[in-house]
Parts: sequence; structure tokens; C-alpha cells
Amino acid sequence: MTGADAIALLPLIILAGTSVLAMVGIAVHRSHGFTLGLTLAGLAAAFGSLWIAAPLAPRRVTSLLVIDHYSLFYFGLLIAADFAIALFAYDYLAKRDVNREELYILLLIATTGGAILTASSHFASFFLGLETLSVSLYAMVSYLHLRRQPVEAGIKYLILAAASAAFLLFGMALVYAELGTMEFAGMGQIFFAGHASDTLLVCGLAMIITGVGFKLAVVPFHLWTPDVYEGAPAPVTAFIATVSKGAMFALLLRFFYRSGATNHQILLVFTIIAIASMLAGNLLALLQTNVKRILAYSSIAHMGYLLVAFLASGKLAVEAVTFYLVAYFITTVGAFGVVSALSTHEREAEDIDDYHALFWRRPALAGLFTVMLLSLAGIPVTAGFIGKFYIVAAGAASSIWALVIILVVSSVIGLFYYLRIVAEMYASPEREGLGTRSHVSSPARAVLWALAVLLVWFGIYPEPLLRIIRTVLPT
Repeated sequence: MTGADAIALLPLIILAGTSVLAMVGIAVHRSHGFTLGLTLAGLAAAFGSLWIAAPLAPRRVTSLLVIDHYSLFYFGLLIAADFAIALFAYDYLAKRDVNREELYILLLIATTGGAILTASSHFASFFLGLETLSVSLYAMVSYLHLRRQPVEAGIKYLILAAASAAFLLFGMALVYAELGTMEFAGMGQIFFAGHASDTLLVCGLAMIITGVGFKLAVVPFHLWTPDVYEGAPAPVTAFIATVSKGAMFALLLRFFYRSGATNHQILLVFTIIAIASMLAGNLLALLQTNVKRILAYSSIAHMGYLLVAFLASGKLAVEAVTFYLVAYFITTVGAFGVVSALSTHEREAEDIDDYHALFWRRPALAGLFTVMLLSLAGIPVTAGFIGKFYIVAAGAASSIWALVIILVVSSVIGLFYYLRIVAEMYASPEREGLGTRSHVSSPARAVLWALAVLLVWFGIYPEPLLRIIRTVLPT
């Protein structure tokens, strides 16, 4: 590896190095505040190093990774989300009598794995990045190990993730046996040359889709989602919903964009998954009274929306997916940030009743949560509306009208459960809710306000973000 390669990999090196430094710091002296400070400093340094690596893009670092503007954009998105989640985790852990510092190490390692996924151009780096991310998540989900629910959620996630990894590996083996290469670009050359037969290849791709589908929590690979969202600590749930899924979707886009591994059967599979995810996610969310489970089923529907843009294909599809992911990251991190802020040392603010009359007790948090929910619902003047409109435009441009119609109908269904939470927050104070005296630190409060401002800003004036997105096609 040359010096230029090292500079191109600087964001990854800083992320990995910060996790090691945090580990050494904890071994020398436990300090929650110092570990958070070191984590935030490392994330800020990794984010700043994107501008150092950018002049070298696009650059292939061995056959495993490609550092281009696409991967650097997603590096920045993952790092920024992790920065906000770390701040929320500080307040969340301060209320609990647990070893707090190790969670930041796991956050950094998981973010490193997600970043590797976004830069992967080879099956080997794909799998290594995925497992680096997944192994960290096993521990993060069950971090509050003295309670039954987190441990149960961690075990469920571990078993199902191991099974999905087996499908993924076997699928990779079948594709390699058929094509003789594990590089995405090499696969593309074979596909476009028309030398690959169908049967073995389609079986392998179907198994890969199974592994990817589990990580994205799309139907029918979604059954772990509500239990894990409910059982995991709120900041960890935010990480799973954003960094984990965002990294995998970025990899999915690169893989199919570069390899050209699309034919009628594969597109049909994705179409069925998208329809099932949009309908099942929204309909099942209607039956829930637990806010974390509502957001879990909502996330399944949002992954279905993203698949509509993915199926549209072409440059507009990549732009639509990327913009929607940015809006989804901001909204979901903010929503779980409010849940973390309202949670107490005894339990989390996860029942709808906990939000009863929140506006009359904590008007700022109620207003912030309202903005997040309205953006998830796709209400105008929020980034969620622009993102959904962009996906509809991408679908219409490719004439996939059935998917577009189902997207619109399912979005209308989703309005009900989002507005149900909003109505509960603004109801008359007939009974006591949760979180009246919960403390929110100034940095966490500032992050929540910044997220809300970004949602409205991108909803009113998205052009600056769109200009950046138009320059980040995968290579």
C-alpha cells in the first residue's frame, strides 16, 4: 500500500485508531466524560479527513476497496450520525448504573465496519465489513445485560444474523463458481458480455439478497426488527435503524450498479420485496402501542420506499436513494434522540401513554418529536416530503407505476400511526406521562435542534444537498 492509499483510507484509519485509543484509555482509567470526548474528537477528525482524501478520489486501494466521492459521502453520513448517537448515548448511560465506556468502542468499531461496506468493491471486503458491523451490534443490542429484554433481543439478533451470514457466504460461493471473480467490476464485464448462464447465478444472487434483506429488515426477513428495536437501548436502536441499514443500502447500490447483476428474475424478487415491505410495514405499525415497535415497522416500510427508487435504476435512482437516506438518517436519529432523552433509569419512554400531554410538560421535546414524525410521514416543508417526492419521480421516470401507486397508498396508511403519536403529545393533561424531570444535556439538546433545522431546511431548500448528491455516483 502506498502513501497515497493511506491518505485515501485516512477516515477509516482514524475511526479504527480512535477505537483502539478508547480501549487503552479505559484500561488505564475509567471516565465516562473522557471516553465520550475522545470518541467525539476521533469522529470529528475522521469527518475532517474526508477533505484530505477527496482530492485522491476515485482511487482503488487493492482490489477490495474503492475510495470515490460516493464512498466519501457515505463515510460522512455515517460519521455524522454516529456523532449524534454518541451524544445521546452519554445522557442515556448517565442515568444507568452500568459500565458506560465500552459502548463507545463498539460504536466506533461498528461505524468502521459500515464505512468498509460503503467502500467495498469485492466480496471479501463486503463480508469483512458486514461482520465487523454485525459482531459489534450483538454486544450493543444486549449492552444492558442485567435486564431480560436486551439480552433476549441480542440473542435473537445473533442467531438470525448468523443464519443470514451463512446464506450470504453460500450465495457468494455460487456466484464465484459461476463467474470466476469476486470483484464487482469484473462481474459487470461478464454480465454485459453475456457469458454467464442463469441458473447457478440466480440461485447465488437470491442467497445474497437473503443476507442483505436481513440487514435491511425488509419483508420477509423482518421478523427480528420489532423485538430488537424494543429490546435494545434507544441510542443503539437509532444506530441499527440508520448506520447499519444505510451502509448496507449503499453497498447494495454499488454492487448492482457496478456488476449489472440484474435480470427479470432478480428485478421481480426486489419488486415483490418492495411491495410486501411497504404494505406490511405500514399495516403492522397500525396495530402497535409501543413507540419503538411503531418506528421498527415504519423502518420496514421506508426500506420498501427505497427499493422503489432502486428498481427505477439509473442515475436518478442513485440520487433519489441518497437524498432519501439523508432525510431518513436525520429524522430517525432525531426521533430516537427524543426517546433517549425522555427515558428514565427505570425504563424507556416506549409506550404511547408515556407521551401523553408531553407538549404541556416538555414543549421543546414535543415540538422536536413532532417535526421528526411529520418528516417520516412525508408532510410538506420537511426533508421527508422531498425525499418521497424524489422517489416517486424516479419511479415515474421508469414507468413502474404499480410500485409508485402502492408507495402513495401505503404512505397515506402511515399517516395514521404517526399522527396518533402527535395527537397523544398534544392531548389535554389528564394523566401523568414519562420524562417530566428527565435531563437533556446542552450538547444533546443542540444536536436535536440542529437535526430539526436540517429537516426543515432541506424540505424548503434542498438544492445545495442535491448538488452534492449529483456528484457522488458509485464507481
